[in-house]
Amino acid sequence: MVGGGLVIIGAILAILLVIVAEVYPLFLPASVTALPTRDLGRVGVPAGDAFGTDEYRDLAWALGDDGVMRFTAIGADRAVPPVALPGFGAATITAVAGDGRDGYVAATSDGRVASFTLKFIADFVDGRRVLRPEVAFGELAAIDTAGRSVPRVVTGTSAGGPVVVAQVGPTDLVIRSTVERKALIGASRKEDSVLPLSVAGDGDVTALVLDGRGEELVIGTARGQIVRYDLRDVASPARADVATAARNGAITVLGFLNGDRTLVVGDASGAVSTWQLVPVPGGRAARLTRIHTFTPHTSAVVAVTRSHRNKGFATGDAAGGVHLEYATSGQTLATIPPAGDGLRALVMSPKADGLLALDRKGRIAQWAVDNPHPEATLATLFSKVWYEGYSEPAYVWQSTGGTDDFETKLSLTPLIYGTLKGTVYALLFAVPIALLAAVYVSEFIHPSLKGYLKPVVEIMAALPSVVLGFLAGLWLAPVIERVVPGLFLLPFTLTAAILAGLLAWRAIPARVRGRWRAGSEVVMLLPLAVLAGAAAFGLGALVEQHLLGGDYRGWLLSALGLTYDQRNSLVVGVAMGFAVIPIIFTIAEDSLANVPQHLRAGSLALGATRWQTALRVVLPTASPGIFSAVMIGFGRAVGETMIVLMATGNTPVMDSSIFSGFRALSANIAVELPEAPEGGTLFRVLFLAAFLLFCLTFVVNTIAEVVRLRLRRRYRYL
Repeated sequence: MVGGGLVIIGAILAILLVIVAEVYPLFLPASVTALPTRDLGRVGVPAGDAFGTDEYRDLAWALGDDGVMRFTAIGADRAVPPVALPGFGAATITAVAGDGRDGYVAATSDGRVASFTLKFIADFVDGRRVLRPEVAFGELAAIDTAGRSVPRVVTGTSAGGPVVVAQVGPTDLVIRSTVERKALIGASRKEDSVLPLSVAGDGDVTALVLDGRGEELVIGTARGQIVRYDLRDVASPARADVATAARNGAITVLGFLNGDRTLVVGDASGAVSTWQLVPVPGGRAARLTRIHTFTPHTSAVVAVTRSHRNKGFATGDAAGGVHLEYATSGQTLATIPPAGDGLRALVMSPKADGLLALDRKGRIAQWAVDNPHPEATLATLFSKVWYEGYSEPAYVWQSTGGTDDFETKLSLTPLIYGTLKGTVYALLFAVPIALLAAVYVSEFIHPSLKGYLKPVVEIMAALPSVVLGFLAGLWLAPVIERVVPGLFLLPFTLTAAILAGLLAWRAIPARVRGRWRAGSEVVMLLPLAVLAGAAAFGLGALVEQHLLGGDYRGWLLSALGLTYDQRNSLVVGVAMGFAVIPIIFTIAEDSLANVPQHLRAGSLALGATRWQTALRVVLPTASPGIFSAVMIGFGRAVGETMIVLMATGNTPVMDSSIFSGFRALSANIAVELPEAPEGGTLFRVLFLAAFLLFCLTFVVNTIAEVVRLRLRRRYRYL
């Protein structure tokens, strides 16, 4: 016996250790490891996206202001010849902008722009991958008729075609859009349009950014303002919003994160913040709102680069310091101290596993980044988070989305809430019925009936939960939907019917009643219960027709603001209660039956009725076992999976309404785990959910045992 107990304890501890081992990596900090530096040579890097690397971090490149693209091998010592962009003449390149894919736009000191693409082709030599750059050039085109220098340029691709916005003066911009016109006969033609735009802001333009769709243009000014223009109608840009982002200096960098919904703002004081377009209640236009403020730099922010995998990004300052940050959590994950001779450009590798920084002398500092779970923090898992597109912080579970730029939402709070909600409604249904039935069977029913009734109830516990869930979801839910008003009237009609039956029983002459064996009167209540149910459902239909406008669901929505979901907490309460009742009933009845018979005999001998004896003698004596029965039922309901999975809408919402659905921790594990990549964030968060279930049942069982022992000591002398 001792050996078996030790084996069971060891098995439980082993399971716990496995769960903890899977959860522990979630909370490890980001690791940044310095790698050997590389040298591109002294090169004047223009503003913007003139520096980058391939997805394998084999090659790094930079486009100099002389129009020459230089390459250096990062992973191996090999020479890669430079590539010169043709046609610039005496002009220099002043700014470069990428479109988020392989396309770039370069602007010159004489007011021209040229597009080019950069791709890396993989060749295999002696079984090893060797990358070679492939650059394709477009034609130079004038964007400013006056030939002014372009210090900043941004580009995007709208539904009509590419859009380029260039700064040609302190507050003067030029918008160049290209639209492809398709002809019925012959080749299509491209039409270019150039539109000047004078920025209506406070101070000169110091930063520009355009989203990838070419719809939102955000401008930073020398006095700390960010000005947003709507370019959906590129022929008529409209100023949509103005906000003060910095009070201590100019806006120095702007950048959109993956998905182009979150804006990163850096200023001359070193402050970094993220902003979003937040919907305003009442249908008014969305406004730029500051969401998070990050650990500030020691000097002006001069570069920002984003991850193409998630909502991570990195910022660099003029002194060479680099911060790795994550927008959803609002946390600075790692801080890299200044190194080298300042910082000219910063880029995050396409796989978000490396950072490269270019200094003024052409040296490239590089770091390997190990940050597999930036989405998972205690705050994002259990607190409200301000997600993209939301008007305020919220608890949200949404692990997958339809696009690659989806912002993962992994709040466990709605799942914990749903678990407790389903458990509470199930126990509200099961505990009264199970305990009252146990008291009646133990103290009042005839022994012959008890011999049939108790085994039948115990057999109910053997019903598979998947069968109960199937019946609840496909049969019970539609039935309850049709009779909800009657269902709420049922307790009243049933009580009235039982009281009427009692009065009728008392009116029967004693000699007639004496023919019934004591404890078999319950048989007479069965027809009354059936009649009470029929009366409740009939009255419910009348109430719905005359008092609820003929549609109780419409009345719930208009009068109480409640939405009725067909698979809801009411259905789960009935179905899960049906599964919990046999456990609570059996344990409670055994506890009542084990009360010494001499206590009942003594109470009855002193003149107490059987009901008084049951309430004041038997129940207190059996209270430790009854409490254990309720707690075991609680644990059964908390861990239930199939009933909750099949009988609710499985929606992770925090709504206390009995007419709404929910999602429990156990059901969430069953739904999500088969699709979760092993070792990924979702995979480990699901193990964390299992760990929470383990802890919840452990705490409940511990409390139950403590209370049971106290009750046992209190009533041990009865």
